[in-house]
Amino acid sequence: MTMQLAEADWLEGLIEWTVQCDRMMDSLESRSDKLSDTTIDTGAWQLRFRELGEMAEAYRERLLQDEETAITADEMELLNEKAHQLRSELVQLMAENGSEELLEDNERNADDEERKSTTTVPIGGHTLPPLPYDYNALEPHISEEIMRLHHAKHHQSYVDGLNKAEKEMQKARETGDFSLIRHWEGEAAFNGAGHYLHTIFWENMSPNGGGKPGGEIAKEIQRTFGNFNQFKAHFSKAAENVQGVGWALLVWSPRSHRTEILQAEKHQNLSQQDVIPLLVLDVWEHAYYLQYYNNRKDYIKAWWNIVCWDSVNRRFNEARKVKWQPY
Repeated sequence: MTMQLAEADWLEGLIEWTVQCDRMMDSLESRSDKLSDTTIDTGAWQLRFRELGEMAEAYRERLLQDEETAITADEMELLNEKAHQLRSELVQLMAENGSEELLEDNERNADDEERKSTTTVPIGGHTLPPLPYDYNALEPHISEEIMRLHHAKHHQSYVDGLNKAEKEMQKARETGDFSLIRHWEGEAAFNGAGHYLHTIFWENMSPNGGGKPGGEIAKEIQRTFGNFNQFKAHFSKAAENVQGVGWALLVWSPRSHRTEILQAEKHQNLSQQDVIPLLVLDVWEHAYYLQYYNNRKDYIKAWWNIVCWDSVNRRFNEARKVKWQPY
């Protein structure tokens, strides 16, 4: 299957999902006994599903008509982000109304996992992912100024640095000149880890976040850390005590078959390999200094109000499928 056809198949699945969700909203009024809150504006939700479906349909038609009209990577990524955000809001809506079971017969994965499995980032072709919310959406916990600088400047610099390193190493392979390979490998490690962690970081936050987790990640936290408060205290102290700049990480360990809390200095140092990050907190000063100055502890406390547990659950449900022989 060519990439073009794979993209078209993904779009067809997204269209089907929007139709199913439209029908689900249409049926909510006749199933009011399933709802704890009858004030859902089903018409507004249906309009959003139809707009997303129409966009996906238009993209699919362009893909299948002619290769010259193929959709750009940026266009596909934007559509994917819209689908991802809409699904996240839908899951939260159903959870708030005690109606998660209504999703079971209608759920079609609107995430990007299927598309990502068919799309390879070319060497030196990484791009800055769009935020799934506005720059001011996380206020008052994180200011618009910080988010704008953090995303558009700092994260972009990691993308640019990673692309440069990949292209230079490609050049080294082509010429056989590896005299600077140590430098470029170091640049790829630093900037690549920075790019990937920030991409998770943005998804790990939401203006509608905070509180305690539900779902499978809540069960895992209970099993591994005893209870949520013990987990939160451990994670917070790990973040507070990162020496210099770095991250606190909740990860899935395929070897241990459980979650762990780790630190990472800079982006790539003093951590573990062969683990999958689920929840990450950036404690570089550029993440909080303009608002919290040198009070990292207050920044961490505020951050818990915007943790997107839906994002953590999605990552956990995929990550725990990876299991190695335990040792």
